[in-house]
Amino acid sequence: MQHQKILILDFGSQVTQLIARRVREAHVYCEVHPCDVTDDWVREYAADGQLKGVILSGSHASVYEESTDAAPAAVFELGVPVLGICYGMQTMAQQLGGKVESGHQREFGYAEVRAHGHTALLKDIADFHTPEGHGMLKVWMSHGDKVTELPPGFKLMASTPSCPIAGMADEARGFYALQFHPEVTHTVQGRAMLERFVLDICATRPDWVMRDHVAEAVQKIREQVGDEEVILGLSGGVDSSVAAALIHRAIGDQLTCVFVDHGLLRLNEGDMVMEMFEGKLNAKVIRVDASELFLGQLAGVTDPEKKRKIIGGLFVDVFKAEAAKLKAAGNGVKGATFLAQGTIYPDVIESGGAKSKKAVTIKSHHNVGGLPEQLGLKLLEPLRDLFKDEVRELGVALGLPHDMVYRHPFPGPGLGVRILGEVKPEYAKLLQRADAIFIEELRSTIDPISGKSWYDLTSQAFTVFLPVKSVGVMGDGRTYDYVVALRAVCTSDFMTADWAELPYSLLKRVSGRIINEVRGINRVTYDVSSKPPATIEWE
Repeated sequence: MQHQKILILDFGSQVTQLIARRVREAHVYCEVHPCDVTDDWVREYAADGQLKGVILSGSHASVYEESTDAAPAAVFELGVPVLGICYGMQTMAQQLGGKVESGHQREFGYAEVRAHGHTALLKDIADFHTPEGHGMLKVWMSHGDKVTELPPGFKLMASTPSCPIAGMADEARGFYALQFHPEVTHTVQGRAMLERFVLDICATRPDWVMRDHVAEAVQKIREQVGDEEVILGLSGGVDSSVAAALIHRAIGDQLTCVFVDHGLLRLNEGDMVMEMFEGKLNAKVIRVDASELFLGQLAGVTDPEKKRKIIGGLFVDVFKAEAAKLKAAGNGVKGATFLAQGTIYPDVIESGGAKSKKAVTIKSHHNVGGLPEQLGLKLLEPLRDLFKDEVRELGVALGLPHDMVYRHPFPGPGLGVRILGEVKPEYAKLLQRADAIFIEELRSTIDPISGKSWYDLTSQAFTVFLPVKSVGVMGDGRTYDYVVALRAVCTSDFMTADWAELPYSLLKRVSGRIINEVRGINRVTYDVSSKPPATIEWE
């Protein structure tokens, strides 16, 4: 099926992928490409007639800097609607004859914007009205520069006291621009604005649906792989599990899953993974106990980036060794030529690995960025352009169990990045048991208002091991044992997140069980940091 599409040009914002996610939520297909593509590329991209609109993302840069990127001029010559967001608005203004200057008063965070002009984009969209009848929007701003002079043909669409031009429109050409960010959840009507743009203004067909995507993805995998063999690193997490099920649907026994037990998995996770994929899906799974290898290489390492790189490098080594074993076994397997990974969009953007390569790197991900040349395997990433919620929907469409598909995310390096500082075997064992208690209590505690478990009400929950000791008292004796931190967040996109307001009774029960049942831990804390400024994981 050929989808009508929206082109998103990425200028390097950390939240560019949120624009794509919002567009996909409207069941409209979109792609993110670097802002510095050529005019010829843009024209060729639109040549099939399926391009219905263009969105220009934000950026950390200033449009008046010499090295600053501008949108390809062809974007404004295609005859399709264009929406500029934050920096995207500023470059649109400057390129089309307006003026942008450094603002005397920067705006970061919550703002209330007045809508003007009854434009097609904002008409009848408001959070509240002033006594004078002006429509007001609750939005999220993040900018220092601002448009100070409208380009010819544009009219004012929105304003704040400190940003007189917070939105502009040339409706004759279908050009709209917003200084605030409609893609983030903090902009209350942001989803309505983006849906208005892609569905009404661009008139794009809403045919991007995961249950229909299965057939497309299967066909794409078959075309890419042909009759070759694929080896996949199965972690048991949502992403690798859905990738395995999808690839198995496409090529069956051409797929061999390698499940690497690096000693940093959740409690009893290895047995559960094998039962599901080997027992129920009848997939070929090789279980490799590499815990001594991983823990040995991590000994003495405290830097989180070094830990991630060591774990990622060892994964490559293990895969390479397993691929060689398969080929040498002479059991009908020709040898893997592809390595499949469950890479998804948030992995890519947080690694600074978006196609534009302009985003600032927050942390590296071991499954992003391709493989070392010496591995000799091609890369198969069937989920790379999907967001977490799309991956879950795809998993359900593939018939995976709901509890598996809606399991909380688990980092590729496992507990290696949930043990702060040096990773020691005894730390891992303590953390596994403490984390299992936390998750068990979350699953069994039902919120009386929603009727859901607190596990389902949180987006990600886990325990962090702190390599510090504190004094405690147990019975008549003094203890000097370790501390763990509980972390639970609520989020719709994993780009921003709020800490979950768990009931005190639940926290009390979890703390009591951990301290009483896990010898070696005598203090439990709860993390009340949101993202930003903190990240969801501690490392």
